[in-house]
Amino acid sequence: MNPIHRHAQSLPEVAGMAPPHRAAADDAGLTDAAYAGTPARAHLVVHLVDSLAGANLESGLLNLIRHLPAERYRHAIVCFHDQGDYEAGLREQGIEILNLHQQHGSVAHYLRLYRVLRNLRPSLIQTRNRAGLPAQLVAALAGVRLRVHGEYGRELAWHGRASLGERSLRRLLRPFVDHYVVVSSDLQRWLVEAVGAEPERVTQIANGVDSVQFHPRLGPAAAVGPPGFMHDGVFVIGSIGRMDDSAGQVQLVDAFLRLIASPHPAHQRLRLMLIGDGPARAECQAMLNRAGAAARAWLPGARSDTAQLLRAMDLFVLPSLREDRANAILEAMASGLPVVATAVGCNAELVHAGFTGILVPPLSVELLAAAVSDYCRIPEMAARHGARARSQVIAKHSMPAMARDYLAVYDALTGSETPERSA
Repeated sequence: MNPIHRHAQSLPEVAGMAPPHRAAADDAGLTDAAYAGTPARAHLVVHLVDSLAGANLESGLLNLIRHLPAERYRHAIVCFHDQGDYEAGLREQGIEILNLHQQHGSVAHYLRLYRVLRNLRPSLIQTRNRAGLPAQLVAALAGVRLRVHGEYGRELAWHGRASLGERSLRRLLRPFVDHYVVVSSDLQRWLVEAVGAEPERVTQIANGVDSVQFHPRLGPAAAVGPPGFMHDGVFVIGSIGRMDDSAGQVQLVDAFLRLIASPHPAHQRLRLMLIGDGPARAECQAMLNRAGAAARAWLPGARSDTAQLLRAMDLFVLPSLREDRANAILEAMASGLPVVATAVGCNAELVHAGFTGILVPPLSVELLAAAVSDYCRIPEMAARHGARARSQVIAKHSMPAMARDYLAVYDALTGSETPERSA
């Protein structure tokens, strides 16, 4: 028997837990909308996030909630801090939001979280990344019996797998975590080897992507960018993500400048689109300006219309030095794009070299330029790899598939009856 099932069976019965009484819900800041139309026997899951803006709304947490069976699980989102821009829309969908409005890490912050959890009495809490980890201890003290922690890689990837102090903190809080969820085998291995998590208590669940929102273009590419940037016959290289030293956009700009300076006629079709903001954006723009190539590149900063922008690209490139989040690659693949990526982290798990894209070593500008050149000079290969990438997403990285894997973790912990087990 899987240890996660043994653990669930050793817990007190919680399947009949009713929603918090009215006074407790009011004190926690929740409204009747949180419980309207929800079965009394459904388990309450509290999702603790740093902020809704960082919760990867459309491709992560909220889509997960929408795809979980309402008859088994109801949900509340507790934010450390948030501007509240999303709250009205989320409440209309039956998802209740509670903002702690306290300085993160302060005593008052954790006391308020303790009171909220005592009032809500959730069956299960899920925290995320470093910011949510101390809440595992708070949840245990508040009597939350089932605790899941997700490591999604952003901080670990950017800070070199965490400092000694960070590893020590994770080791210290490890006994309070019932189960871990990670997005890559690289993170799974790190948790087991560096943090000491038991392998059977770590589950890898790939991020899902909305293949309806992210789809291949159905006609001519959208006229994005400044005047003259897009025209018939151009080949657009694109990348989306935060622009800093670990993201590799400087190397991508270097590769682009090498290609357009070469005599091959296909390279004169190249355009570069870098979507995102950060300290490296100014350096990338300066490199393009010095080379007289500013008109052939577009760096608009952070954008919210990424689905439309992906449909304007012909090739997606992710040149990061460290990477554990799969969202950008999956969205590009769902959009029918071939992917050139560095062979780091989860990139190597998602991009099948020679089938859906090309993998190159990090910091290798020459090989990065060669991979981009291959797709530019052989457009039929780009189309073939892009179609395969789309098929791979639909088969393995759909929202229902991600929700099914989370549901298996939640059901095993709570002891909920799945249709298959009850049959």
